[in-house]
Amino acid sequence: MSHLSTTIHKSPSHKEYLLLSLPLIVSTITTPLLGLVDTAVVGHLFDPAYLGGTAIGTLIFNTIYWLFGFLRVSTSGFAAQARGSDDRQEGVAALIRPLMIALVIGLIFVALQIPILQASLLLMQPGPDIAHWAGVYFHIRIWGAPLTLLNYVLIGWLMGMSHIRQTLITQISMNVVNMLLAIWFTQGLGWGVAGVAAATLFAEALALAAGVYFVWRSPYMDRRSIRLKGMLAWSQLKPMFRANSDLLVRTICLLTMFNIFTARSTSFGPEVLAANSILLQIHYMMAYFFDGLANASSIYAGQARGARSGPLLRRSLTLSWIWTTVTALLLTLIYLAGREQFVALFTDNRAVVDIALQYNAWLLLFPLTTGFGLVFYGVFTGTTMTAPVRNSMLLSVVLFIISCLVLIPMYGNHGLWACFILFGIGRSAFLLMYVPGLEKRMYGC
Repeated sequence: MSHLSTTIHKSPSHKEYLLLSLPLIVSTITTPLLGLVDTAVVGHLFDPAYLGGTAIGTLIFNTIYWLFGFLRVSTSGFAAQARGSDDRQEGVAALIRPLMIALVIGLIFVALQIPILQASLLLMQPGPDIAHWAGVYFHIRIWGAPLTLLNYVLIGWLMGMSHIRQTLITQISMNVVNMLLAIWFTQGLGWGVAGVAAATLFAEALALAAGVYFVWRSPYMDRRSIRLKGMLAWSQLKPMFRANSDLLVRTICLLTMFNIFTARSTSFGPEVLAANSILLQIHYMMAYFFDGLANASSIYAGQARGARSGPLLRRSLTLSWIWTTVTALLLTLIYLAGREQFVALFTDNRAVVDIALQYNAWLLLFPLTTGFGLVFYGVFTGTTMTAPVRNSMLLSVVLFIISCLVLIPMYGNHGLWACFILFGIGRSAFLLMYVPGLEKRMYGC
């Protein structure tokens, strides 16, 4: 067995945990910006159909990429374990295996672009003008599907190997280039919807080039260790497929919950729908902070499993408990102090603002009820013990559906938000049940 150049056995301090978490929070926040930039730039063009088409196209890609976000998460976990065990060959394999899968999936999307678009438009049923511009946007951006999925793997590997600065540079540069090109292509060259789609495609290509460069320069990338035959044996691929399938189930559960939430919001009328959408956006902003902590916990927990270090795993759990609690309390206090200002960031419509403020108290419960589920998700994915993640999400979505049947008829939109919080409580409680036996199961498997 060959070895990586740096062993990982030292328990991280609070400072080290935060120095790892903060860049990861910034990196997480940049993830949804590509679609937001596209929508904002097109929003300044004269025809509202441009904006509608771009919004639908962005929604299609966000859904596709969210479904396959497990490629980044699982790659990060396996890479962190390889670094923790000082296994250079496994570190390379943790990159090559998901890269090949990402490439195949991306090419399938390109090959099936027409039926994917037709099915999406049939489901959303936009008007003919909006459908036309959605098609223009889609047929350009779809060529970036292999690039995006490959980027997920590269970024996951860089994160797992603790190359946080390189991860940050890759994602921020992608968004800056996308923004500048979108403005140039639409305003300067007059390409309209095609311009923003092309800008995103170029930005994705740039991110791929940067990711390949950083991986190639990594001290943990030993190109002499690349042996495809052994790496692609089913016995080697099976753990990756098992983890990815569990994480895919988790994502489907999340999509199910959010789709039900949106559908029920729609039934209360356009103003309540708008208010709920704003509150959900604020909830996403909070969740990004927990995601950064989850990524840091994932890296340390993965290294603990790779090094077979019980003390490092227990330290990872302790840091996760402490900083989830601190973050949850801070976010609650910040939102409590500025909730009206946060809501006003998203709309000037006074009626919508007033409705949002009627229900915004539910968001005060979100950090403390859901934060632990979000962060400890990182612990389990870092160790690639993903069955508890799958099981907890299945139980949570069942709890959500049952509570919707009971609470919404009784309490209307308040009932819907109560169901949302119950889902978050389930995510945390059902997952934390597995924490006490994690170390035993991890080293016994």
